[in-house]
Amino acid sequence: MELTSTSPGMVVEPKSYVALFRVIYLNKNLAQYLRFSEQYADSMQVEYFDSKEGVLRALEENYPADIILAHTESDGLQLLDTIRNNAGFGNIPFVLMVDKLSHEAIEMARKHHADDVFSVRFDDGDLITRIRYFKKRQWYVASKASQKIGAQSTRTPLWKRAIDVITTGTAVIILLPVFLLVALLIRLDSKGPVFYKSKRVGSGYKIFDLYKFRTMRTDADQLIRKMAALSMYNKTTEPLNQIESNGLCDECIAGNQCKSLLFHDGKEICEKLYHFQKDQKAAFMKFQNDPRITRFGQFLRNSSLDELPQLINILKGDMSLVGNRPLPLYEAEKMTTDDKILRFAGPAGLTGLWQVTKRGKGKADMSEEERTQLDITYAKEFSFKMDMQIILKTFPALLQSENV
Repeated sequence: MELTSTSPGMVVEPKSYVALFRVIYLNKNLAQYLRFSEQYADSMQVEYFDSKEGVLRALEENYPADIILAHTESDGLQLLDTIRNNAGFGNIPFVLMVDKLSHEAIEMARKHHADDVFSVRFDDGDLITRIRYFKKRQWYVASKASQKIGAQSTRTPLWKRAIDVITTGTAVIILLPVFLLVALLIRLDSKGPVFYKSKRVGSGYKIFDLYKFRTMRTDADQLIRKMAALSMYNKTTEPLNQIESNGLCDECIAGNQCKSLLFHDGKEICEKLYHFQKDQKAAFMKFQNDPRITRFGQFLRNSSLDELPQLINILKGDMSLVGNRPLPLYEAEKMTTDDKILRFAGPAGLTGLWQVTKRGKGKADMSEEERTQLDITYAKEFSFKMDMQIILKTFPALLQSENV
């Protein structure tokens, strides 16, 4: 996705949407996921989840989703309410899926502040066009925010830039063998680029690519889809469309009457079909998460070595050693009000004031509002002395069990 600019600090929407859209897809119905993934294989990178807890974990780990699609029958409404009531998740576009589109479904989506609602078959409306609109909306907000914050002085002081270049430059030289070894092992472990990039918003609302070592397969979605399909087709001679037959198997449909009817989750379903679905879902879930993270990627995440390439961001001037956390686009979109946008007047950084600030003696259970206020405080008051204090406090904070 290429960015253009007409003047310093001015953000312009991408020239094109060549890159695949990253989609979080929540649906307990595996067959519907397989159909959706095949339908949009050329335009989307789909991350499949069958529980809202899995989606929330992915978002907490800053998975750069362009949109969330969630079925109402798979805790989609509960997920939507959780996200809309948590400022930390920002304005990430959220589309509800329903079995049948109706006026009641539209009213329900509006009531819960969803961005849109579609039939789970996506046979009414253009989903791609809708996602493109959401992306354009984000870039428009970014452009306006960039102009608003442009009146503030966001230039990095010479002393701060000197510290960044000297310390990170030295670190990169010392760690160069580690960089090369990790890069080699990533390439040997799986095909794809060494680095993973995600769009972040930093100082002055500047949008840049944040670098990490790649820890996931580039074909994770395709692999999951193929493995699931093989599992479902190889273990039975019955066609996949049995799963979509309103709770009846082929034999039931042929006779227009089910020979062995069960009541499950308030719905009627053929016993034969119920056990088929249960067996196939169990088989799928055994390997569902395995393909997503590479063997070496799991080690990189556990050791935090995947974060090392952010030293390159510091050398490039995208961010500093100390500053306010650079935010994903959907999270930054909620920080454009007059009382919050000042956080972008300060430098973006690896560690900052709120990361080393504790409330009381217990676990630091800091709200997003408190973090934002500390970010604003840093943007207004940062100095050489404050930076040194934060750096010295960062190392002890990293050794604590608290999640800062």
